[in-house]
Amino acid sequence: MSDPAWSAVDDYIVDKLIGEDAALETALANNRRAGLPPIDVSLAQGKMLQLLARGVGAKRILEIGTLGGYSSICLARALDEDGVLVTLELEGDYAAVARGNLDHAGVGHRVDIRVGPACDTLAGMCVEAETAFDFVFIDADKDNYPAYLDYAIRLSRPGTMLIFDNVVRAGEVIDPRSGDPKVAGTRALYDALQDNPRIDATAMQTVGSKKWDGFLLALVR
Repeated sequence: MSDPAWSAVDDYIVDKLIGEDAALETALANNRRAGLPPIDVSLAQGKMLQLLARGVGAKRILEIGTLGGYSSICLARALDEDGVLVTLELEGDYAAVARGNLDHAGVGHRVDIRVGPACDTLAGMCVEAETAFDFVFIDADKDNYPAYLDYAIRLSRPGTMLIFDNVVRAGEVIDPRSGDPKVAGTRALYDALQDNPRIDATAMQTVGSKKWDGFLLALVR
C-alpha cells in the first residue's frame, strides 16, 4: 500500500529541514551495489533517530540490526567524541559494507560492530554485565522482537529510550489471524509491553517513502 503524495511530502520535509546528505547517499549507493535489501530508514526517519538520541543526551547507544549502516551513521552523529554505538549484525558481508560506510561518513571510530546472531551477542553482553545503554534502536528480525525487548531492558537503566521500527506492518498488526511471522512477532512485542511495569510506551503510525508503518517509543522506568 502506497500513495505518491506520501513520498512527495517526505521530499518536501527533507528539502525544507534536512537537505542533501552526501554520506548517506553514498551509503545507499554502496548498499545497492552490494545487493543489500533496500529496507533502511528514510532520511527523515534517520534524522528523527539522531535528534531523539541527542535529546536524551545518549553517551552509549545500542542498535540491533546494522544492515549497511545507514541508521548507524545517523545514530553515531548524535554522539559526542567520547560516545559509543554498539551495533549488532547477523551477516558478516553486511557488516563489512556498514564498516566502509561508517568510516566514509567519518563516524566509524565511534562504532563497534558485532557480528553474529543478535540474541547470542546480547546474552553474552548481559553475562559480561556490559555498561548500560542510554538509547536502544531495534530494527531487525521481527520474530525476535519480544526477546530483544527483554535484552534491551536488561541492558538499560531507568530513563533509557527504546525505539522499535516497523511495528504497524501496513495495518496488519491488528489482525490476530495473520500468517505472517513478522506480524506475529510484532504483536507479541505489544503483548509483552502491555501492562509492563518496567516500560512506559506508545506507538505512532507513519506514512511516507517507506509506505505505511510506524515506530514504537518507550522509556525504561
